Amino acid sequence: IQADGTDGNCVTFVLHDEDHTLGNSLRYMVMKNPDVEFCGYCITHPSESKINFRIQTRGALPAVEPFRKGLNDLMGVCQHVLNTFEVRHSWRALG
Repeated sequence: IQADGTDGNCVTFVLHDEDHTLGNSLRYMVMKNPDVEFCGYCITHPSESKINFRIQTRGALPAVEPFRKGLNDLMGVCQHVLNTFEVRHSWRALG
């Protein structure tokens, strides 16, 4: 991850080897934060596997904070889905 931005509350993160799968779901998680004024991403070029992910916060909150929280929240959701799948799948195997 690279981060570009002169202001700590408005930063563009460059995520390598990622696409719409992470970009759209992470954007959704970050936008749930009321301190985030803007969050968006774009694919730089179809032949490149990286996205530019931009966050702008209100006030003095550094953009890296909602970025970290969004990633952690997304990991939590993914872990919940995986755990639910494994429980239901193992239950069916026993039944």
